[in-house]
Amino acid sequence: MSVLNHAQQRAVAELLRVSPVADELGRRFADSGHELHLVGGSVRDALLGTLGDDLDFCTDARPEQTLAVVSGWADAIWETGREFGTIGIQKNGLRIEITTYRAEAYDGVTRNPVVSYGTSLTDDLSRRDFTINAMAVSVPGHEFTDPFGGLRDLAARVIRTPAAPSISFGDDPLRMLRAARFAAKLQFTVDPPVVAAMRDMAADLDRITAERIRDEFTKLMCGTDPLAGLRLLVDTGLADRFLPEISGLKLEIDEHAQHKDVYEHTLIVVSNAMRLEGDESPDFVLRMAALMHDIGKPATKAVGRDGRVSFHHHEVVGARLTKQRMKAMKYPKDVTAEVVGLVALHLRFYGYGRGEWTDSAVRRYVTDAGPLLDRLHKLTRSDVTTRNRRKANQLATDYDALEDRIARIAAEEDLAKVRPDLDGNAIMELLGVPPGPIVGQAWRHLKELRLDRGPLDRDEAEAELLKWARAQGY
Repeated sequence: MSVLNHAQQRAVAELLRVSPVADELGRRFADSGHELHLVGGSVRDALLGTLGDDLDFCTDARPEQTLAVVSGWADAIWETGREFGTIGIQKNGLRIEITTYRAEAYDGVTRNPVVSYGTSLTDDLSRRDFTINAMAVSVPGHEFTDPFGGLRDLAARVIRTPAAPSISFGDDPLRMLRAARFAAKLQFTVDPPVVAAMRDMAADLDRITAERIRDEFTKLMCGTDPLAGLRLLVDTGLADRFLPEISGLKLEIDEHAQHKDVYEHTLIVVSNAMRLEGDESPDFVLRMAALMHDIGKPATKAVGRDGRVSFHHHEVVGARLTKQRMKAMKYPKDVTAEVVGLVALHLRFYGYGRGEWTDSAVRRYVTDAGPLLDRLHKLTRSDVTTRNRRKANQLATDYDALEDRIARIAAEEDLAKVRPDLDGNAIMELLGVPPGPIVGQAWRHLKELRLDRGPLDRDEAEAELLKWARAQGY
């Protein structure tokens, strides 16, 4: 047991003040002859002052004994984790997981543990991923247990493993990705021996399912400092196991800024995008689009006779590669479609400042972006990383002008719902045709007119439809 200083005592007291359920639950276990400890991330977050509504406990009680203790007391009970010794409950708005002490062994092929119940709190803590997650507070006794120096590492803001890193990562390679995720979330430094093990054992990540990697990576990207996590993934070679396109950007020179490669430019764009998130923070779609927006450059790199580097149509190639990568990582189709859409559109703005855009071009910009327009504004502004202050100011001014123009046109027209001035029923009635391909072709023709010329009155729309039908021989 560690002796708490006054600050730590206040932190534990605050935890139990906001969660009186913990003591009540602890007394129920004690009355049944069992131990109960708040454990892991819940203790860490309590000491950091960031405790949420999800609480983790461990106990010497077996799952069936835990069920007997909480039955009739919990507001709800779920047993989906019972196979791994975990019983979930809900009480007074808190989500609580209670797990039997474990003494696990891993098969060395997958990350799935062969669950063996233990009897010792210290042995249970020794199997956890990092020392900052290997602390416990008993309830209702409030005794603090810290056998691996987690409190010291929390104060030093360092991520270490309770056992040797090679043992910890050999048991569960996903912990390597979790180290990067915690570096991003907590802005902690990863201990050098841990980094070395991540580099040496990166290939072991191949044992982990795509879904598990996706979930950890998403949490990393939504962390306070995803750049720290991303750098760690690239530097250790972990990124090469599931997102090699990011490491590949290190080799390419950005035509907009010859002083740095596309990899550094990309990290700056992610940082810029985060500053523009506003109330949507953290916005995974925007951050992921910022990360992926230039991954088409390696495949499109060309050097002209004047020595200038170009990446023509890299947004098209990048959108395709982004779709492939996110599909491989098992992201939902709607999330993938949004990120891919932003990557495909991120260059559309360039050229606006030359004064070549008509109102029709602005309508198409808004229509093509659809519900992604606000994010596209942020991504496009984030993509300006040039050190040339005059150029940066000009691009910002040009985009201000575009947004003002969009607002002006939107005030006159409903740009969010640009549709033909005649619907399908009106088209069928005027042309005397049944539902079918002709109606769709006519509808698309009228939508193109709507984008080019803005709203048409009824007579104009009908005249244009009949003109088109005659030209088509209908």
